[in-house]
Amino acid sequence: MLEALDAGEVRRWVAACVQSLDAHRVAIDRINVYPVADGDTGSNLLSTLRSALEALLRAPAADRVGAGDAFAVLAKGALTGARGNSGVIISQVLRGMAEAVRGQAEITGPVLRSALREGARLASAAVSTPVPGTMLTVLDAAAAAEGPDGLHDVASSAAQAAAVALDHTPELLGVLAEAGVVDAGGRGVVVLLDALVAVVAGQPAAIAAAARVRAEEQSAAAHHSPADRNSAADRHNAAEHSLVAAREAGSGLYGYEVMYLLTDTDEAAVTTLRHALDRLGDCVSVVGDGGDLWTVHVHCNDVGAAIEAGIDAGRPRRIRVARFADAVPESPDRFTRDRAVVAPVRGDELAELFLAEGVAVLRVGTGEPTAYELLDVITGTGAAHVTVLPADTGLMAIADEAAIRAVAAGQDVVVVPCASPVQALAAIAVHDPRRRAADDVVAMAEASAATRRGEVVVAAQDAITWIGPCAAGDVLGFADGEVVLIEPGPPGEQAYARAAVGVVRRMLAAGGELVTVLLGQEAPDDLTEALSEFLRHERPDADLIAYRGGQADSVLTFGLE
Repeated sequence: MLEALDAGEVRRWVAACVQSLDAHRVAIDRINVYPVADGDTGSNLLSTLRSALEALLRAPAADRVGAGDAFAVLAKGALTGARGNSGVIISQVLRGMAEAVRGQAEITGPVLRSALREGARLASAAVSTPVPGTMLTVLDAAAAAEGPDGLHDVASSAAQAAAVALDHTPELLGVLAEAGVVDAGGRGVVVLLDALVAVVAGQPAAIAAAARVRAEEQSAAAHHSPADRNSAADRHNAAEHSLVAAREAGSGLYGYEVMYLLTDTDEAAVTTLRHALDRLGDCVSVVGDGGDLWTVHVHCNDVGAAIEAGIDAGRPRRIRVARFADAVPESPDRFTRDRAVVAPVRGDELAELFLAEGVAVLRVGTGEPTAYELLDVITGTGAAHVTVLPADTGLMAIADEAAIRAVAAGQDVVVVPCASPVQALAAIAVHDPRRRAADDVVAMAEASAATRRGEVVVAAQDAITWIGPCAAGDVLGFADGEVVLIEPGPPGEQAYARAAVGVVRRMLAAGGELVTVLLGQEAPDDLTEALSEFLRHERPDADLIAYRGGQADSVLTFGLE
């Protein structure tokens, strides 16, 4: 459990936001009914947060040393890449948080609470006519949450307050009650706060988000009749195949969305611009980064007048105009396939096992690979969604770094925690590309977590273990990361066999019916006979599967399911 967020954890949070929004995007888009149905709030939030993450990854190291520095970069990146009303509002949330944590090396619980309050304040200021029951209501509830000052306490109380406020949005906005949904932007806020809670708690946010999406859809299906489900499916299919772009918010009287960045201006000119845009249309927001950059957004019919107003106020750039009647939703044309699984693997024979299952493999030699080497494999799959299975704890950080960079570039990448290659094999065993990506990721994560792990290794030096001292050359037996037995050296076939049987006996004492063994480089070929003999006599109910893995860091690696 984290006690403070440093710059690295801030980056991890925004990456988790992107991954979680990717998992929830379709569901959020589907419930966007205020005030025009079938909007793109989820897509706009995802695009905005992805722009923020990309800005942070590209920033010079000197500009992201502390948490305050990182938030400043995030806020500017979100502002320059803001999409739609929801994107503009979230950019102001990040700007407010950045101002509250300016100069801070780390963000503690009290600082986070102040940051959330300042973020909610600036978000409300960005909307000319705030409406109760929208994402602003949810943001205000999160900012007003009270409780203990611990970082996790502050994050979780804000997320819980936001979730409660979200549930009440239909009571505040009639169109939501009529449609039987909550506010789409508010749900996006809850997703971002849930991601923060997951990061603070050290949990994989993307997997938690996928599990929540699956649970919500199963709950919705259980509470609707077949006729209702068919009707909902028809509406969803129609929305997915329509060539008409959906409107996130605003009156149907206006046919165009105009957005641009504005520089070389001042507060007086911005105020004049805002009034001019109010006369042209609705959904007006003119918000800045606290420096010399502003983002302008309006729904209108006179595109030329909206741009000319910007020219009168300063220097517009990156002008984007979309016509609601014919804009086509973005599609990931750069992807050539839907799904792929990637694994960094130690040992050539183990790599062949993964390759035989259709997994894209990064072969890890004696040295540690870089995140960029793994990133090359991830992007090289050409898949829109990639599940990464790091085959041991030492590869988790590299996998996380590669995933963050791939996510910033628009690829959906989820890292399933695996502390051992046997856990990665268990995950692959349940992989089914015919399932939805979220369901498949959850199934793989559950299979990995349900697989207990063991090892037999040779001690490289004298040391003190949990069960006593060991000498260099002793054979150590590990179960779930802890030393459970020591066989005095020198190492050899008999010592390996005794250690292997001892580890498996202890692991099976807690239950299990399938033992998977990976033989390392130093393991004799007939070592599995000792295990087979033990199981035949003492645990005939348990099956044994053995592979030659070729790993150099252990004599034997076990998996128990």
